[in-house]
Parts: sequence; structure tokens; C-alpha cells
Amino acid sequence: MSKNYLETIKSLDGEIFNILYHQRRYESVLKSLGVSDFKNLKEFLNPPASGLYRCRLSYDEQEINITYHKYKKRDIKSIKLVYDDEIDYSKKYSDRSALDNLFKKKENCDEILIVKNSLITDTTIANVVFYNDGLWYTPKKPLLKGTTRARLLDAGKIIEKDIYVKDLKDYSKVALMNAMIDFDIITKYDLKDVTC
Repeated sequence: MSKNYLETIKSLDGEIFNILYHQRRYESVLKSLGVSDFKNLKEFLNPPASGLYRCRLSYDEQEINITYHKYKKRDIKSIKLVYDDEIDYSKKYSDRSALDNLFKKKENCDEILIVKNSLITDTTIANVVFYNDGLWYTPKKPLLKGTTRARLLDAGKIIEKDIYVKDLKDYSKVALMNAMIDFDIITKYDLKDVTC
């Protein structure tokens, strides 16, 4: 049975953001499945003309389906470290059950930060980036190579680096990045309080 994959694309007042990076990842997934006939994702998008929307593009080797959802940003003030050495989310799958099961371990926190083989990876909704001495560093081995992460790496605004749990004390700020929130510095707490 064919798996379904996702692209989550930001739309504000009808404008579509960063489609080039979504197109690139979509083509990369299909190439890994042996498919070389790509569709132009932009031709499938017709978001509402007013408001902030999450365009949910679901696809497999043959079909593309799109739904539009009003977007409201989650308020994240606390993050719990959760460990899983087996998790694989190297493609943006429609089936998020592995992430959802880990998210259930958040206890009183708002979000989790997934640790795989002692390395910091991602939250369930975003790539992460950490600040030290004037530079922002993102894990070299994220669970998913996000489109915003790719764009900021290309622009030289963030740097890849292996970040171990023991290194977290060396960073003074943390930010989340994904297609909807772009680059969002969490200011409500400092990194030393990253776990509840």
C-alpha cells in the first residue's frame, strides 16, 4: 500500500510562501520512490484570499489533495526532553502516529524536544535552533529536514552542528522554525528551563 506524504504551506491573504522549497522537497520524496514525473505544486494551490491559512497538501506517487485550514499559532512556553532512539520521520508522512505517541509524554509541558541517540533532533511541529555567542545552530541530524531550515541554511543564517543533550547548557536561546511560524524565538523562558 502506498504511503501518503505532506507539505504544509503557508498562505497569507492569498499569497503563497516559499513554494520553491516545498516543490524541492516534494520532488525529492518522489525521486526516492522512483518517480520522475513531477507536478507543479503551485498550480494546485488556490488559498482563501483573506486570512492566514495552512495549506495541507497530501500526496503519493499519483495524486495530490489539498485542504485549507485557518492557522492559529500554538503558545509554547515549556518543552520536555523525550528520548526515542528508533523514531524515523525522515519524510513528512501523513501518518504522524510516531510523533503523536511521543507527544503524549509531554506531561505538563507545551511541547517536546525529541532526543535520538543522545542528539537533539526536533519538536513534533518544528525544527529547532540554538543561540550561542552571536550564532544560531541547528541539529545536523534532525528527524525531518524542514523547508524553513533549508532556506535559512542556504541563506547562511543558521549553521548545522551535532547538539548533544549535555551541550544544551551552552546555549542561551532557543527558536522554533517551520513553514507557518518561520523563525520564532521562544522568549518566555531561557534554555536552562527547557525541561519541566
